[in-house]
Amino acid sequence: MNDSSLPLSPQRGDGAVESAFARDEPAAKRRHRPGKCRLHLPPTDLPPTNPSSAQPKPDGGSGGPLASRRGAGAEPRRGPGQRPADDPSPRPGRGLVVAGTRSGCGKTSVALGLMRALSRRGLRVQAFKVGPDFIDPGHHGLATGRVSHNLDDWMCGPDGMREIFARYAADADMVVVEGVMGLFDGFSATDDAGSTARLAKTLGLPVLLVADAASMARSTAAMVSGFTGFDPELAFCGVALNNAGSDSHRELLAEVMAVALPETPLWGVLPRRPAIAMPSRHLGLVTAETDPEALTRLDALADWIEAHMDLPRLIPSLPPLRGSGGAVVPRQGPGAAPLAAGGIPSTSPLIGVARDAAFCFYYAENLRLLEAAGAQLAYFSPLADTALPEGVGGLYLGGGYPELFAQQLAANAAMRGAIREFCAAGRPVLAECGGFMYLMESLVDKAGRSQAMAGVFPFRAIMGERFSALGYREAVTRADTPLGPAGTRLRGHEFHYSRLDGDTGEVAAVYALTGRKGPIDAPEGFLRGNTLGSYVHLHFGGNPRAAAHFAACCAKGRD
Repeated sequence: MNDSSLPLSPQRGDGAVESAFARDEPAAKRRHRPGKCRLHLPPTDLPPTNPSSAQPKPDGGSGGPLASRRGAGAEPRRGPGQRPADDPSPRPGRGLVVAGTRSGCGKTSVALGLMRALSRRGLRVQAFKVGPDFIDPGHHGLATGRVSHNLDDWMCGPDGMREIFARYAADADMVVVEGVMGLFDGFSATDDAGSTARLAKTLGLPVLLVADAASMARSTAAMVSGFTGFDPELAFCGVALNNAGSDSHRELLAEVMAVALPETPLWGVLPRRPAIAMPSRHLGLVTAETDPEALTRLDALADWIEAHMDLPRLIPSLPPLRGSGGAVVPRQGPGAAPLAAGGIPSTSPLIGVARDAAFCFYYAENLRLLEAAGAQLAYFSPLADTALPEGVGGLYLGGGYPELFAQQLAANAAMRGAIREFCAAGRPVLAECGGFMYLMESLVDKAGRSQAMAGVFPFRAIMGERFSALGYREAVTRADTPLGPAGTRLRGHEFHYSRLDGDTGEVAAVYALTGRKGPIDAPEGFLRGNTLGSYVHLHFGGNPRAAAHFAACCAKGRD
């Protein structure tokens, strides 16, 4: 796929979006001057949405973070002329990137509220997250009923990122991409590599800039002007100002923008929302799977967006997404050809995937690539199950929060023993971060309490108060592993509070690791038998053959 494969086109005609907003206001009220910076307020005759009639229906295959929610909700209601949610035919959807001036400005709240509001209107909304984050996509999935995917041009490469975007945007009415950090923040101080701005340009998507206007007036316009004028190649669809302190503050901000930046559309001035703050903990937001009030909060955010942003004008003003030749790339379905792995047989491997509240960090694309390589995935819970799924030939133990569930994990001696025996038998196992910690001898919490783990690696995981490591990583294998022969190049991200304690010389460290500043002189990628453990969360989008090789090894493990 080349750089021009997903340009935006000014064409119109997709009835789904227009139908979703057709009844919001009379035609006379829709007249406005495009591009003028005025405060677009929702019309008073907006029909109320009914959250209870639009519970999300999971979609996107067994490999996504909503697999455990299958059948839990009804199909979202549809407006006149809209297609059923299970209609897979391509359509010219629209899209935007929700970006912020900085972390903490409210872009996640705006993005989630927008996703949920559009989904409640019956639109088929596809969400994406810029960067390596695991937690936000889970909330995206709950808001939309569809699996959200990460877009990361460093881990996956620009072509891999475009492919992921095209595959999942193909059947959507609306695409919402949540940015990361500030709009221009990325890997480098000298260019926009790895930033939300780079992604928006690569995919040809316009940016909705979320700016924190707390305790500001005319300075807000200076801030917005700096962002919108910083990169002339970046397209903006408008601005949303957040954290207005009162109605008079909202009116003041609207007047400031109308006078200072009349050509920049202002789609809303949002008041502070302390009553619907999203709860967080040491690795970010509380995961959607473990927050019983998550859907209630999402509906509150959607109400907040509906009340204070002019969606009936913003969304239809966005140009449709178009692929090369005038059509988006069709979504790859179950009939797609499996990945090849250099002659290694791939006959229906069955891979056990740990998935529960303690192990929930998986890139959805990783699971899809394993399935594309011919694997079947069998999910199990190290917290609740006492035995591995029958017939599995390999295990994938992802990251998550084993430190929050250490006592329960330790109490499940049957599962710890089953996994220890599985590893000792030489079957392929990939354990990342939290999964790697689970395979150590013990896990020590911040109070010094130690809990027994599976005992595959002779280490302890000791929790700390601060990050032990954070950043992108490239690993080149020094030996053959379940992910490929020596010399296999892998990319991923490291983000954890624990540190490894023990004699690392007892186990082969097979990763030659590189970070943003160069080589990292520390042992990583521990291989014992056919079990590979590491703190690095790998993304197979950067090397799909690694997924295929692992699946093929797991097929042999069933023999």
